Amino acid sequence: MITDIETNKPMPITVGEELIPFKRGDDVGDTIKALKQGKSIRINEFYSDGISLLQDIQKHLKLKLPNKSFQEQHEYRSEYYKLSNLILLEIVDQKLCVKKAPTIGWLEKFYPENNHFFLTLPQIQGMNSAWEWYKNGVSIPGLRNKIHPYYGVYFPTRFEHVILFDNWLKRYKGPKKTAIDVGVGCGVLSLQLVQHQFQKVYATDINPNAIIGLKESMGTTKLSRKIELDIGHLFGKWEKQTELIVFNPPWLPETHKIDNMDEAIYYNKTLFPQFFAEAKKRLLPEGKLVVIFSNLAQITYATTVHPIETELAEGNRFQLEKCYKKSVKAASSKTKRDQYWRSTEEVELWVLTNN
Repeated sequence: MITDIETNKPMPITVGEELIPFKRGDDVGDTIKALKQGKSIRINEFYSDGISLLQDIQKHLKLKLPNKSFQEQHEYRSEYYKLSNLILLEIVDQKLCVKKAPTIGWLEKFYPENNHFFLTLPQIQGMNSAWEWYKNGVSIPGLRNKIHPYYGVYFPTRFEHVILFDNWLKRYKGPKKTAIDVGVGCGVLSLQLVQHQFQKVYATDINPNAIIGLKESMGTTKLSRKIELDIGHLFGKWEKQTELIVFNPPWLPETHKIDNMDEAIYYNKTLFPQFFAEAKKRLLPEGKLVVIFSNLAQITYATTVHPIETELAEGNRFQLEKCYKKSVKAASSKTKRDQYWRSTEEVELWVLTNN
């Protein structure tokens, strides 16, 4: 039963040793030195003291890693991740034990019986942002209603690929009895399919939070009868052939060991060969396979290999009907990262048919 799925959530930390307390005004140099030695810091007074410490860590790291090239950015993020995750906040009765802290609904939702534990400051920040998105909802171009992304589920913050898919669906002339959405995430593609009159969408995701979140948001509405969910890798339990398979996979090759949250961003070596082999079995003879991708990996020099081009050249399973491309808008002026490559980034919609 989907309702019995275990939620992906931060593991509560129990502290066995004395933590080094930190409040604004304490010696930041000594605190960063302690963090570099692997010692944990506890924020003692105000939530903002923790935010201030994070800013000081960023300033310190920028002196060593100017954060200009893609490689430097990767190293900077890795070091920042290590140090920032040694900063802890205490939680008692599902509330943060510092002054002027945000109220985060996930704490009650995820830890109803755990009345005393710690989480890292980045975990708390992530939960706080996720709670705001979940509570307020996100408007997606072309969708009538806002989506309410569940904690730990990827949702689009740029919409070029969503618009590309919507435009393709407007022109689609094939049958609309069933479709399979592989890696449903927060459900955008499935909702687009239903909005374009597909009678039934079978959707999967390896992330339990995606399934829990969609199950919760659909409730017992008409949507819950049109979109059927399964937790599982790639196609999960869906074996029947269908006229349309859609897949919005991760866009970057894995370069390090990834956790559950990263599976929406990085793909491993086996993902695409497995996907195409499984898709072949489930696509009706006249069906279409739509894969949404990007040239991000190529323009950031993460790899020269394009997994869809490789499949078309070597797989002998599918042929290209059409590849649509759309340029990505320039990075926001608010972003702290130097995203020079964005000027040449394009999202891609590949339409493949059976050989």
